[in-house]
Amino acid sequence: MAGVAAVVLVALVAIFAVVYGSTRSQLHSEVDRSVRGGALELKTAMLEQRAGSARAALADARRYATSQPYNASSVLLFVLIPGIGEAGNHPELFGAAKPDGDDTASDQARENAEGRKMERPTPGFSTKVAPDAGSVRLFEVSFEVGGRVAYAGAGEPADAVDHAQEAVTHSFELAGVIGLGLALLAAYLVGSRIAAPIRRSADVAARIDAGDLTPRVRLPSSASSELQVMADALNGMLDRLATAFSAQREFVADASHELRTPLTVLRGQIDVMSAGDREDGSLSAQELQRVQHLMEAEIARLTRLVDDMLVLAQSDRDDFLYPAPVQLDELVTELWDGLSLIADRNFEIGQLEPVRITADPDRLAQALRNLARNAITHTAGPGGLVRVDVTRRGPATVRITVSDDGPGVASQHRERVFERFFRTDRARTRAAGGAGLGLAIVRAIAEAHRGSVLVIDSTTPGAAFALELPID
Repeated sequence: MAGVAAVVLVALVAIFAVVYGSTRSQLHSEVDRSVRGGALELKTAMLEQRAGSARAALADARRYATSQPYNASSVLLFVLIPGIGEAGNHPELFGAAKPDGDDTASDQARENAEGRKMERPTPGFSTKVAPDAGSVRLFEVSFEVGGRVAYAGAGEPADAVDHAQEAVTHSFELAGVIGLGLALLAAYLVGSRIAAPIRRSADVAARIDAGDLTPRVRLPSSASSELQVMADALNGMLDRLATAFSAQREFVADASHELRTPLTVLRGQIDVMSAGDREDGSLSAQELQRVQHLMEAEIARLTRLVDDMLVLAQSDRDDFLYPAPVQLDELVTELWDGLSLIADRNFEIGQLEPVRITADPDRLAQALRNLARNAITHTAGPGGLVRVDVTRRGPATVRITVSDDGPGVASQHRERVFERFFRTDRARTRAAGGAGLGLAIVRAIAEAHRGSVLVIDSTTPGAAFALELPID
C-alpha cells in the first residue's frame, strides 16, 4: 500500500506540475494578448480623432477613458504624453492629491509614488504596481500626435492569474486526496486478495512444520493463475515429502526387520555355546563347527546388508561416481568370464556392439553383477541361462540387457522390483533371495549416470532387465 501510495503521489505531483505550468503559461499568454489588443485599439482610437495638438489629444483621451471606466472585468487603459499629461480610466492610476476612503496619509503617499512610476513610459510589455490595482501586466505602444510622441497603454491585474492558479491548486489538492485515498483502498483490496492465499499457504506450512503432512493448499477458482501455480507446486512438494517420509519409515522398518533376523540367529548360537559350557564344559567339534559356520554366514549377510545400505545412502552424493572412459564390450566380456567361475550357470554373451561411454567402471560393474546375481538366484543350475546383450538405442543411448530363463517378473511387479527390500516371492528365504536391495542399487547407479533401468519383454521364457545409459 505504501508503494502504491508513493507511486500515485509522484504521478499526481508530476501531473500537477505539468498542468500548473501549462495553465500559468496559457493565462499569461491570454493576458498579454488582451493588453496588447487593448493598447493597439486605444492607439487606433486616438489616431482616428486627428487632434491638432497634444493637449487636444489628451482631452480626447480623457473623454475616451471616461466612456470606458475601469472595473474588475475590464482592461486598464491609459495615455501618456510626456510634458503634457496623462489620462486613464482608473481615477487613481497616477496617484491622488488627498487620501480617500480608509487610506491613511502614508498609504496615499505610497500610492502617489507608485503613480509616478506609472507616468514613466515603458514601451512593450512590463509589470508594474499600480495604485489600488496591485501588480498589473502592461503593454505600451508609442504614436505621434500634435508633433509629440505619445504612448497608449493597457493593463490587467495579475491577481486574476493568481486566482486562477490558486483554483487549479485547490482542485488538484482535492483530486489528489481523493485519488490517493482511492489508490490506497484499491491497494488494500488487491493486497488482501493476494495475501489471503499466501496466508493460507503459510498456515498449511505451519501445520506441516508441526508434523502433520496431510493438509494441502486449496484455493478458490477465482484465484490468479500465478497463485494456482504456486499452490500446485507446494502441493506437489508436500506429496513428494509425504511419499519420502513414508518410504523412509518403510525403509527403517524393513532394515530393522532384516537386521533383526541375523542378530537373532547370532544371539541363539551364542546361547548354544553358553549352554554347552554350562552343561559339560565343552562343545563337540562338530557342533562347534556348525555354530561357527552359522555365525559366519549371518555375519557375512549382515556385512552385505550394511554395505548395500551404505551404497544407497551414498547414491545422492556428488562423489558417488568417478567417471572415466569405459569400453562396454570389454567390460561385459571380462565380467561374464569372472561370473562363470562362481556359479554353475550357462553364461551367454549375445549381441555385443563396441560402444565407448563415460561412466564409473566400478559402479557400472557393481550394477551388472547385481543383475547377474538376480538372474542366478532365479534360475536353476547347471543349465540355467544368464545372457547379456549390448546394443545401441539410437545415436545417444546404449542398452545393456541381462536376461534369464527363470520364472520371470509379473507385470504388476515390474515397477516395484526396484524398490528397497521388495521381493516378488515373500516365501523365498533371505539366504536365497537376499535382502531385496540389489535391484534398488542398480536403479541408483543408473540414475546417477543419468540413465535408467527397467524390466522389458524378454525373448527368453524368463525375465529381462535393461540398463540404459547415455553414450555422451
